[in-house]
Amino acid sequence: MTPGTMLTAVAHHPATGPADTAAGALDSSGAPAVSMSQDPITPDEFFRADIRVGVIRRAEEFPQARNPAYKLWIDFGELGIRTSSAQLTAFYQPEQLTGRLVLAVVNFPPRRIAGFSSEVLVLGVPVGTQQNVALIQPDRPVPPGTRVF
Repeated sequence: MTPGTMLTAVAHHPATGPADTAAGALDSSGAPAVSMSQDPITPDEFFRADIRVGVIRRAEEFPQARNPAYKLWIDFGELGIRTSSAQLTAFYQPEQLTGRLVLAVVNFPPRRIAGFSSEVLVLGVPVGTQQNVALIQPDRPVPPGTRVF
């Protein structure tokens, strides 16, 4: 999977396909069971992904997107405001997202999604199906822009 593929869909993880599942098996949540990677990475490779805490400042419906999504404007402190197209419509309304802390990869190249520049990948986990995504967030207040390690 390429970084650009991940940017296009928070709710859909293209890597979870036949090569990564045990013959269509499902985990306890009903999502496809994913086997452990046969291609381990080093800590240095992991830390190339710049994951930061952000605060959603604005969220709007994105009817032009191919899959149901929101346009997000996220404050990353010293990094400034970055935009993202995120498939979070199953569990969240736009007004519920404003002010929420999120984790996002900030060093992927931007992608154009239905004419909108998606600059960061907001991180979430599928619940039940890959169209139902719950956000990953810190359990305490954290300043925007704080790097995850």
